[in-house]
Amino acid sequence: MPTTSVIYSAMPTELGSVVSYARLAEQTSGNRLWCGQTLTMESHHLFAALSTLGLDLSYGTAVSVMPMRHPLTAALNARSIAALSQRPFVAGIGPGAAVLQERLLGAPYRRPVHTTRSYATMLRTLANNGTAEAPDGPWETTGITLPTLGTPPVEVGIGVLRESMARLAGEVADWAITWLTPAPWIARHIAPALREGHRRSADPSRPLPRIAAVVQCAVARPGRDLVHIARRAAGTHLSAPHYTDMLRQAGVPAHADDPDTGARLLVEHGVLAHGTPQEIATQLAAYHAAGVDEVVVNVGGVHLAEGAGAALGDLSAILDAVEEREQQR
Repeated sequence: MPTTSVIYSAMPTELGSVVSYARLAEQTSGNRLWCGQTLTMESHHLFAALSTLGLDLSYGTAVSVMPMRHPLTAALNARSIAALSQRPFVAGIGPGAAVLQERLLGAPYRRPVHTTRSYATMLRTLANNGTAEAPDGPWETTGITLPTLGTPPVEVGIGVLRESMARLAGEVADWAITWLTPAPWIARHIAPALREGHRRSADPSRPLPRIAAVVQCAVARPGRDLVHIARRAAGTHLSAPHYTDMLRQAGVPAHADDPDTGARLLVEHGVLAHGTPQEIATQLAAYHAAGVDEVVVNVGGVHLAEGAGAALGDLSAILDAVEEREQQR
């Protein structure tokens, strides 16, 4: 059953606005609040704080950047949230940009897909009380374990832009998590590659990994500059060659050396879902039709451009329109 959920994609500096997002996420069919990699307050700490408030809510990272933490630390963080929330936790991970890898590790990953495979496998094994073996990865460890702890399952997600990572997610993950990916690109490239990877996995009898698509959204209101909102929503991603390469392949002619034009193209090509709340709900339904299991509504561009109040107004209106559309089906 396709679902809808919410992401808090601003850099948090206090808990209050995150709680407001969580209250809206609690009402969604996906019943999940996602958070990306932040450099102000650690995402898992936010989830831990929210877990003390009695929310009926699951959590997920979309995504945590691998160079910032050892897979054992990632596993410990993930199962801590599963234990505190008493809900399955989606540990979404991604290798990040090569320049970030170099700054944090001294050199970029030589084989990003292979490294992500090793990291994801270690994370899943350790978080679910197994013994991890990684004799040939960057961590070169064998027989590593965490003390046994009974928790709801930790599900592993991999950030996916192109076919190679989608195939990997099909092999070793529970989720493929997309960002700035047009719905047709998911239907024609990501979903088939995910199925291909699943067929060649060590255990093809396990469920096909689900797709979560983070979709930037903004209601078209009088006087609102949608291109500026798209620019704030996409941030440095429009200057990242791996993102703009994906967008060009998907028919959006963005280039890393011209992010301002890239923002305009996001609006023109509907990568930023915009219009009335009802029109946005229709655009989000196109992602479900493309094979997405969970559409993650992202009003972060509005939040960054106009503040939390404006973003929460958009988010509430969009979620109401999505619910109304689903009830009419």
